[in-house]
Amino acid sequence: MQDFLLMMIVALLSVGGAFCLLAAAGIVLMPDVYNRMQAASKAVTLGASSIVLAAAVHFQQADVVVRCLLVCAFFFVTIPAASHLIVRAAYRSNEPLSEDTVIDELEGRIHS
Repeated sequence: MQDFLLMMIVALLSVGGAFCLLAAAGIVLMPDVYNRMQAASKAVTLGASSIVLAAAVHFQQADVVVRCLLVCAFFFVTIPAASHLIVRAAYRSNEPLSEDTVIDELEGRIHS
């Protein structure tokens, strides 16, 4: 049983670390703020949640597990909402789109 729990913790930490690494790569490699925020928010939400779940599996105490689940729920609500608000603010302040962008679906819909 202990070996299974250890493998689960290592797997969750590895997945979390990989998602956080992908988020960092997305921030560096994406061409504009809109793509960067999309890459970062999705990957960090999953990465941080996996790391917090690894802590829950490690400690195996009811109060710690409940707190970890609440933190994960908080991540899933706040990180995408904050990302949306940051991108909306960038769009309103006329941050340029990437040259590869074909169509701007918000043009004329959001007022400065």
